[in-house]
Amino acid sequence: MRTAPLTVQARQDALTAMRESSALGNELDVLVIGGGVTGAGIALDAVTRGLSTAIVEAQDWASGTSSRSSKLVHGGLRYLQMLDFHLVREALTERDLLINTLAPHLVKPVSFLYPLENKVWERAYVGAGVALYDTLASVSGSKRAMPIHQHLSRKGMERLFPDLRHDAAVGAVRYWDASVDDARLVETLVRTAVSYGAHAASRTQVLDLHTTSGGAVTGAELVDLETGEHLDVRARAVINATGVWTEQTEALAGSEGGLHVLASKGVHIVVPRSRIAGNTGLILQTEKSVLFIIPWSRYWVIGTTDTPWQHDLVHPVATSADIDYVIEHANAVLSRPISRDDVIGTWAGLRPLLQPQVKEGTSSAKVSREHTVASPTPGLTVIAGGKLTTYRVMAKDAVDFAIGSRATSLPSLTHDLPLVGAEGLRVLQRQAKAIGAKYGWDRPRMDHLLHRYGSLLGELIDLVDAEPSLAEPLANAPAYIGAEIVYAVSHEGALHLDDVLMHRTRLNYEQADKGVGALEEIADLVAPVLGWDERTRSREIAAYTARAEAEDAAAQEPDDAAAEKVRLRAGDLSPMQRLDERVGAGTKPGSPRGRGSAGPAGT
Repeated sequence: MRTAPLTVQARQDALTAMRESSALGNELDVLVIGGGVTGAGIALDAVTRGLSTAIVEAQDWASGTSSRSSKLVHGGLRYLQMLDFHLVREALTERDLLINTLAPHLVKPVSFLYPLENKVWERAYVGAGVALYDTLASVSGSKRAMPIHQHLSRKGMERLFPDLRHDAAVGAVRYWDASVDDARLVETLVRTAVSYGAHAASRTQVLDLHTTSGGAVTGAELVDLETGEHLDVRARAVINATGVWTEQTEALAGSEGGLHVLASKGVHIVVPRSRIAGNTGLILQTEKSVLFIIPWSRYWVIGTTDTPWQHDLVHPVATSADIDYVIEHANAVLSRPISRDDVIGTWAGLRPLLQPQVKEGTSSAKVSREHTVASPTPGLTVIAGGKLTTYRVMAKDAVDFAIGSRATSLPSLTHDLPLVGAEGLRVLQRQAKAIGAKYGWDRPRMDHLLHRYGSLLGELIDLVDAEPSLAEPLANAPAYIGAEIVYAVSHEGALHLDDVLMHRTRLNYEQADKGVGALEEIADLVAPVLGWDERTRSREIAAYTARAEAEDAAAQEPDDAAAEKVRLRAGDLSPMQRLDERVGAGTKPGSPRGRGSAGPAGT
């Protein structure tokens, strides 16, 4: 397939195509609102059915929940306790599809220990549950991607995880799931959709939904937040996939129907891999949630929390209490306790918790245990709930619902459609040693590059061949080479330093300085590609620095209200701030515009 880069020009071409199509009186088949994993999956599903498709997102791709998850692709072991076998089987099927076919470069197996406190009844109970988990994976219809579980004695457990407290468990059950860089998965989905002909525009907000006198949705009014230019788009079906912004987006249609979604905050901390001696992950039951200690690259990810969030949806933050909670529960089983001094990064994400009731006025709805698809008014489809692992099923359900009877003749194709970077992966893996020798990259570097780019590594190499210095690691962020930074803006759609440090790399939370020390060299690499002048370059550096300082300060505050106040003092140039500067717009996130205004990350 032809692999289309996400460039500044490609984004502009997408907006132009949408504008010109509307001016000629033509309709898109599908307009997707929301650029998280669900929206990106919907765009890919729709365009590969032969439907003319566009997707818009008011911030960067994956800027909300979809870059702030636990980074796991899993079947949902805890759902077995609820006897929800169908849901677990569905998630396991999707997990194995991602590993075997769809994104083997991005999704990797990872094992976990489930520590046992009782050697008889608990081992029998947990062992039976994990055995059923493996059995459901075996009958899922896809090729087995994981080893089967193992029972471990205390000595076997200690060999795999030396820093597990000797008195914390009498043994363990070891089982397998998978991990993924969630933001990269979303960007890869968007890029795959664009390669098949979808129009994609980040930093593009929906200001209003157009309706007929009878209330049917026929399109949307958009604003390009980079220029302030407005445009109208006509569409036969509009799909709202905006997560925690679902209800704000629904309100733009002026309908009383739709879905109820509440936000719940989940916090993770990051500590260096060398700080905890272990070769596998841990899963622990707490009084409030499940706690994972996950081996990930050069560090451990530990989380999560589950608390109601009633504040700013764009910038959720970890508080001091959140961080202490995670540390306390991790230390309950660690022989060498960690402290705040060991924490090099944090992130907070908002789960869009779907409420069981559907609003009055909703014409129809398809409800599953994990997600719901509904139509509050003709022409508008809303999807909410679900999880990262089952994004593809959610996308299929949403498109089926939106196009109605046409779904029979235009069935989904995404179950065996590799994402960009998957095709030819095994060839690059076999060539890895030779490639590394040619460019001076050792095996860990090659593993890093193949995991991030798969067979798209050839495009990165083209950049290095044109400018050999790009093969070298960054002086102040040596996990990345210069070519990766350039590639983020030349091929992956990054428009700002925020995008590069938050979503194309993980510098915001994998270095104690949040990547601030590397800002100058990163700005030097991206400025020529994006056409920045010195004023823009300086403004971008100042904005990200202010963000990093505000996040660090917020993490010292005791509660959500205090942390939010500190975080929002940052002078980072959000999309709406840029719009206000350039065109004097009065629309802020949460303020009225037409029938309503959706928050920026959601639309």
